[in-house]
Amino acid sequence: MAAASARTTPLLIIEAGKGRRQFFRDLWNYRELFLFLSWRDILVRYKQAVLGMAWSLLRPLLTIAVFSLVFGRLAKLPSAGIPYPVLVFAAMLPWQLFAGALGDSSNSLLGNTHLISKIYFPRLIIPVSSVMVNLLDFLISLALLLVLMAGYGYLPDARILFVPIFLLLALLLALGCGFWFSALNVKYRDFRYIVPFVVQFGLYISPVGFSSAVIPERWRLLYSLNPLVGIIDGFRWSLLRGKAEIYWAGFWLSLLLILLVFASGLIYFRRTERYFADVI
Repeated sequence: MAAASARTTPLLIIEAGKGRRQFFRDLWNYRELFLFLSWRDILVRYKQAVLGMAWSLLRPLLTIAVFSLVFGRLAKLPSAGIPYPVLVFAAMLPWQLFAGALGDSSNSLLGNTHLISKIYFPRLIIPVSSVMVNLLDFLISLALLLVLMAGYGYLPDARILFVPIFLLLALLLALGCGFWFSALNVKYRDFRYIVPFVVQFGLYISPVGFSSAVIPERWRLLYSLNPLVGIIDGFRWSLLRGKAEIYWAGFWLSLLLILLVFASGLIYFRRTERYFADVI
């Protein structure tokens, strides 16, 4: 009788949710894990740092000082009447968010191999949760920018209400790239060396230390193939009382590329996540 009852005992199999509805239901069911991983990353970032969250202030301030000296004082690039430190800081907000989120998310799977190889949960939680610490840095830097603008007597107007829109675009671009690189990192470990190069190269070709208005008109659309151009121009337009222009043709091109990168990265991540535990 015992053997017969053992044969009829149902077997519980835990596997990834199939189908779109089941996938999003899994994400919701594992929301507490998402919050735990996000909080863990924040603690790891600042707990053992001597200066703690002060690094979130020092990094942009040092970068602004260098860029203001090189582009503002030496190169004497036009700033449309905007204080040069403010012009640079408004661009540093989305750039640092993107660069930090891309670096953290691209290495997030390799940093959580002990979880991936042992239990099932939606793997998408890992790269997304790694972005949250960069969002905290963004908020700290935004508060510092407002203080700096107040010191210059250059406070923003109602356009600041559009900042969340451009913030969302920056997050979508960072996550889209992060999905691609994190999945590729699992199979091809060389990508851990490619990401820092992409970030460094991206800083040079993005209008962080200068206004994109210095780009000749005939090259503006081509320059907008860098999706960060539309995001940075949008932040400046929102924060600098509209004195920084938006090249709308380029912005719509940037928006299209951002959505394409995010959608393709999400699709690729979903198609390859079933093999992460075997390869990692």
